[in-house]
Amino acid sequence: MKAAVVAAAGGAVPEYQDFPDPRARQDQQIVDLVATAIHPVVRAKASGAHYSSTGQFPLVPGVDAVARTADGTLVYTGEIDAPWGTFAERMAVTLALPLPEDADPVAVAAGINPGMSSWMPLTAHADEFGTPDTVMILGVTGAAGGLAVQNAGALGVRRVIGVGRGADSLKRVAGLGAETVEIIGDKEVDATAIGTALGTEAPDLVLDFLWGGAAESAFQALAAVPGAGSTSYVEIGGAAGQQALVPAPLLRSRPFRLSGSGIGSFDMRRYVAQLVTYAGLIADGKVDVSAQTYPLSKVSEAWTAPQGPRPVLIPG
Repeated sequence: MKAAVVAAAGGAVPEYQDFPDPRARQDQQIVDLVATAIHPVVRAKASGAHYSSTGQFPLVPGVDAVARTADGTLVYTGEIDAPWGTFAERMAVTLALPLPEDADPVAVAAGINPGMSSWMPLTAHADEFGTPDTVMILGVTGAAGGLAVQNAGALGVRRVIGVGRGADSLKRVAGLGAETVEIIGDKEVDATAIGTALGTEAPDLVLDFLWGGAAESAFQALAAVPGAGSTSYVEIGGAAGQQALVPAPLLRSRPFRLSGSGIGSFDMRRYVAQLVTYAGLIADGKVDVSAQTYPLSKVSEAWTAPQGPRPVLIPG
């Protein structure tokens, strides 16, 4: 079969070429590709740098897809056994969640991965503590951050504070309903700007797609907020660095819960149930997903395309 193939670790661009057909175990079925997206986690796993990378090369990248079963059912799938992935004409899958026939497969393929990264902690907080009143999002101008704003709105969050870079990108996010804070590079200045946005009210929930210095600025700002409001801080991505110093006074001055959100941290039964719900939101157009399609044969072009709408590969 034809597939996108990464020959070795280190960030090589995938090439469109022949690759052995997948072999289905007894609990699997072979499905045909409809749409699959190039997410940041796909790039990280393909480079060998991600914590979940298997180290097997050559490999077919791709973590999730919309596909069609032998009986014609449109499904969402993912977690393909290495060295196979979803950037291929066919894949052997265990997970096959039926989608509405009128669902836009490109939107689902582009939106599930970045959207679920905030949907899971948002719904977990709502289940345990009630719908958060105020949510702060670090890294709001990325695809996942923009979906996080929409997800918070869909759940009835009253106030969303978005922290990110780029005046034009922040204007777009503001149009989604977020108050915005611009990161300009100095941690002390950033902390002051974040603190000004927060005022006297600590956020109920922080969704952090950046970590690194951005998280340290947020910690500094949170420690200065008066009162003893409870905050749950969820680390999702590390675009600004893999390490961050957590100040001890913050942990002692208020109820503060620090956790991470990723596929290894989820109860998979809950994840699958929420995935079905979230796929329905995308299918119904309740969250807007930006995507640009490329035929699978143009994977190298899609992989190196300038930053913009999420690249989605379709058959061809």
